Amino acid sequence: MRCFYCMPKEGVVSRGHAAVLSYEELLLIAETAVGLGIEKIRVTGGEPLVRKGVAGFLARLSAIGGLRHLALTTNGLLLAEMAEVLYGAGVQRLNVSLDSLDAGTFARITRGGDLKTVLRGLDAAERAGFPPPKINVVIMRGVNDAEIPAFAEMTRERGNSVRFIEYMPALKEEGWQRYCLSGEEILRYLGEHYTLEQVDKGPFAGPSRDFRIPGARGSIGIITAVSGHFCNECNRIRVTSTGQAKGCLFSDEKTDLVPWLRPPDREGLAKVLRDIVSAKPERHGISQDGYGHSNFTMSQIGG
Repeated sequence: MRCFYCMPKEGVVSRGHAAVLSYEELLLIAETAVGLGIEKIRVTGGEPLVRKGVAGFLARLSAIGGLRHLALTTNGLLLAEMAEVLYGAGVQRLNVSLDSLDAGTFARITRGGDLKTVLRGLDAAERAGFPPPKINVVIMRGVNDAEIPAFAEMTRERGNSVRFIEYMPALKEEGWQRYCLSGEEILRYLGEHYTLEQVDKGPFAGPSRDFRIPGARGSIGIITAVSGHFCNECNRIRVTSTGQAKGCLFSDEKTDLVPWLRPPDREGLAKVLRDIVSAKPERHGISQDGYGHSNFTMSQIGG
């Protein structure tokens, strides 16, 4: 798919096989990170399920001693056919990026995606044994904000946990603020329709503030990357498919891990991962007034 906030219409530049890390190299990064105390790994993209052999790689990840949680984020288009394989490989939780429950709006946002295929994938995931997948929704004013109650109903009707994410300007775009609906606005909108109870987050939860409609199995999360920074709580490292590691999504600082992968140097790799954590910025530079980072596409960094 080509979601307009995530990827250019023409797609991204194709890379040769040698430019992308092998599964063995990715596994070395994962093993080293877990050895330093990382307990959760999320495989994301781009779309991770299009890579050949991904199920075998996931099985090797899930077998790492000390790893307590393995999650995967997907657009859901291949989920119906792969759900059982993913569950068998040891994936414990699925996140599905789903920005509209209206087929027309979904197709416009994704530039051609088929909503029914994604919904079939959600059903297949539960039949395979997964808990109801978490739903990631990028809320955009005038695009899908009217669907906030419909997504909230998924927490009651299906038991999904829905996370509303503020629109973030990865690509330079004039007037991007017109799309940005703040977390507080989203909560006020929800408060007009529902009573919300704040809930405690689990040990492997992300940066959202979580709430629940009384009686609902699922929860509602609000992620305020623009209007309310949570940098002091951020404990993530992102590693791209080409081996670039970032301690902050909205920082231009990155570290090339390839010199410690070719040839493999576990000790050196451990040191550089520690350095990335130590150098995490106090806060990023994005706000509703603007931003200072260079252009990037979320599909190449990891959602």
